[in-house]
Amino acid sequence: MDIGFKIPQGSTLDLLSLGALVHRIDPGIIPFRKATDFDIHVSGGEFNVAANLSDCFGMRTGIASAMVPYPIGDLIAERVRSMGVRPFYRYFQHDGVRGPNMAAVYSDRGYGVRAPIVFYNRSNEAAALLKPGDFDWAAIFAEGVRWFHSGGIFAALSETTADLVIEAMRAARRAGLVCSFDLNYREKLWKTCGGMERAQKVLSAIVENVDVLVGNEEDLQKGLGFPGPEVAARSKLDSGAFLSMIERVVDRFPNVRIVATTLREVHSTNHHSWSAVAWVNGYSVSAPTCDLTVYDRVGGGDGFASGFIYGLLNGESPEQAIKLGWAHGALMTTFPGDTTMATLEQVRAFAEGGSARIQR
Repeated sequence: MDIGFKIPQGSTLDLLSLGALVHRIDPGIIPFRKATDFDIHVSGGEFNVAANLSDCFGMRTGIASAMVPYPIGDLIAERVRSMGVRPFYRYFQHDGVRGPNMAAVYSDRGYGVRAPIVFYNRSNEAAALLKPGDFDWAAIFAEGVRWFHSGGIFAALSETTADLVIEAMRAARRAGLVCSFDLNYREKLWKTCGGMERAQKVLSAIVENVDVLVGNEEDLQKGLGFPGPEVAARSKLDSGAFLSMIERVVDRFPNVRIVATTLREVHSTNHHSWSAVAWVNGYSVSAPTCDLTVYDRVGGGDGFASGFIYGLLNGESPEQAIKLGWAHGALMTTFPGDTTMATLEQVRAFAEGGSARIQR
């Protein structure tokens, strides 16, 4: 199947992400109002894709982001190194009192009928201060990069971060890179900076530069302003509602050649049904459906995106790429934290119909 664009071969980096680095405070299944102990996970939607591609899939990746050289920044930078991701940092100095800060995300895991709760402290966040001109994209891409990736979470942080995404994507396209973007519409973030109206204006300007778009039906409606289908999907696993919107997407954004999303039916916090679908240059491909016993759902979507991008970068067929993304996203829900603990062998085995039987 012709995917509609050429992926460069031979490079220093297979993928470079642009986004915010954060630390997630995780009390497990205990609600924050009663919590006494926490785990800390290093995260960021754009970083997670680069980290997963490096650690699980053996690809060479980088992250362009803000960094503050203080203890929280040191913690985050250590995890970036441990995941094998090459950093391109714009440094900001902490004043010892107010920042700038590395943002904190608070997320308990919920349990059973109790849903997970996510809230933020992104006050005076260093990443929100990033602006056009902070990175020498021509020099970075001249080293050899195949794929550029960013997302809607970073674009929502400030007016300047959205402008920076556009600057980077235009430079990436001039250099012949593939550009992908995860819409990742987060209502809480956009509410603080203009709401849905501004989100649609900003995200539409970004998607004009995108080859591969990741986003579900709600992302397309709220993030880009597309009307929903006239007939609602029978279930969250029905790909018909998503695919019925694609013609409108590619009419407005003819540069977009691939649109992909996960499909998730939430029966309880710890029991999901899981699938995925993609429109690839005029054709649709789908993953199987499986039931998941979820340990920690955060990062599952980024796990799908990284597995799907790996398949395309590695020359797999779209049918195989969607299965690799689906399999890796499923495995991600079995680990604590936001980045992968899976191996490529585990991903391929599950993608080909593997089970949870003990491996001896």
